[in-house]
Amino acid sequence: MLSAIGLIGGLGLLIWMTVRGVNILIAGPVAAAIVAFSSGIAWLPPLAAAGAPDFATAYMDGFVGFFQSWFFMFLLGAIFGEIMGASGAAASVAHWVIEKIGIKHAVLAVVAACAILTYGGVSVFIVSFSVYSLAVHLFREADLPRRFIPAALAFGSVTFTMTSAGSPEIQNLIPMEYLGTNAYAGWQVSLVVALFMAVSGQFWINHMVRRAVARGEHFVGRETDDQNIDYGTLPAPLLCILPLVAVLVIFLVFQYPQDMGPLSAILPQESLDKWALVAALGTGAMVALMVGYRKLKSMPEAFSRGATSAVVAITNTCAVVGFGSVAKLSPAFQEALVMVQNIPGSPLIGAAVAVTVIAGLTGSASGGQSIALPLIAPHYIDSGAQPDELHRVVAISSGALDSLPHNGYVVTTIRAVCGETHRDAYGAVGALTVVIPVIGTIMAVVLFGIFG
Repeated sequence: MLSAIGLIGGLGLLIWMTVRGVNILIAGPVAAAIVAFSSGIAWLPPLAAAGAPDFATAYMDGFVGFFQSWFFMFLLGAIFGEIMGASGAAASVAHWVIEKIGIKHAVLAVVAACAILTYGGVSVFIVSFSVYSLAVHLFREADLPRRFIPAALAFGSVTFTMTSAGSPEIQNLIPMEYLGTNAYAGWQVSLVVALFMAVSGQFWINHMVRRAVARGEHFVGRETDDQNIDYGTLPAPLLCILPLVAVLVIFLVFQYPQDMGPLSAILPQESLDKWALVAALGTGAMVALMVGYRKLKSMPEAFSRGATSAVVAITNTCAVVGFGSVAKLSPAFQEALVMVQNIPGSPLIGAAVAVTVIAGLTGSASGGQSIALPLIAPHYIDSGAQPDELHRVVAISSGALDSLPHNGYVVTTIRAVCGETHRDAYGAVGALTVVIPVIGTIMAVVLFGIFG
């Protein structure tokens, strides 16, 4: 009982402190320490029994593990985004988009850019860095409140693209290992759900933005914004798209070398991992430097800003990952795993609840899947669930409660990338990345129940 109170209380405290603006590097360890205390886990290694876990080690294992795995991707992604801004490439593309599709579609342009990169395989953590400069210029041109930029970035990255059939994001690939499926599992239902999420989410964010504008809100610039507003001196817009194209193409080449004919002889199979993103972002940064060669003098400062942003962003995420590492040790967490396996009714309902609850507790969609699937997959397959249906429901449901305020991606995008506060920005983010995916999960379960 005490463990359950501590787990729920620790999670609630983490969310409350995050929304109130407490630095996540403080909020994460404090909340995790409460979970550890209520679960009888020693705070320090010398206080733990032989072979027993302790708070400090568990927290730092999660913290350092994520930092070790993702630092280069965060670094190159942040630098790439800064180069796109400093070179004038983002401003040029933004101005061109506004001219071609109209100023009223600025939000749609941001969402579409994120969706293309995400479905192309670029990590959702990096997409925000890559598109932020473009989003700032689009919102400035359209004079829209910049507090909605995080929502546009998140909606295009972690909803209808991240968990859809065919997506190369890990949230769509993890179920393959446990269910023996492929990335296109349940594609018919996935297509319907993705279209619903894309259309309804776009309508909702446009409605929220219009209401804010009607109340008198508008774009407010900052000293840190790049000021490339003399469009006559900017690089050609079609040329400025090349860095984004380079990221996408190089990533796909390195990610799937076995499909590239002669390249398969020189690109080893082990290239099929996140290091493909390092090559892609490095190439994209070099192309962006060439596009913006006229502004090379401003690049050292852009590199410095990018490096600083990368460190802030990744440590924010590490703080949340560390909390999840401690939460997993709680007896209440283990009891919750057993409970969700025994939810009556359709196996798809039980799987959806299990994955989304665990994703919410750990603040991670992939974490929710990785913890739940080894336990629930055999149970639900034996209960008669179809692997393809289970795959799609698990993927979609993992992208729902994972986006609560303490989620690493949410904290990084709102605070480190966009410089906003949860108070101003999270309402729209939560509507689009929690409510919409929850409805999408229900739709998937119902459709599989009708047509499965």
